[in-house]
Amino acid sequence: MRYDAAMATSIVIEIGGKMLRAELSDSPAARRVADALPLTVSLSRWGEEYYGSAGLVIPEDASARELMEVGEIAWWPPGKALCVFFGPTPASTDGRPRAASGVLPIGRVTEGLESLAGLASRVKAVFRAG
Repeated sequence: MRYDAAMATSIVIEIGGKMLRAELSDSPAARRVADALPLTVSLSRWGEEYYGSAGLVIPEDASARELMEVGEIAWWPPGKALCVFFGPTPASTDGRPRAASGVLPIGRVTEGLESLAGLASRVKAVFRAG
């Protein structure tokens, strides 16, 4: 996924006491998430992915895919969940993250991604404009 910095929305993710900087793309799903900020989400860890229900209803579209890149943020329609990928998941077949089913890529972490590896299996996160 290519990001147009001029069209990106800067956000901050406070997660498990860590601060990450990120940007949301200009996709329909990303705009829906941006319009709902701030969002407080209880995240669970699945391999090197954090995911948690944010309660929004965003339908799957043609951008859905399972194979992700490290640092990508996505929306998982079946779980109404935000996902942050920082390495392989149990579904991975190589070093890249793989979602459990199709997710909508909505952005990427630009700073602080490495701090996620040491966090607990469940963390609270706040996604806000930044």
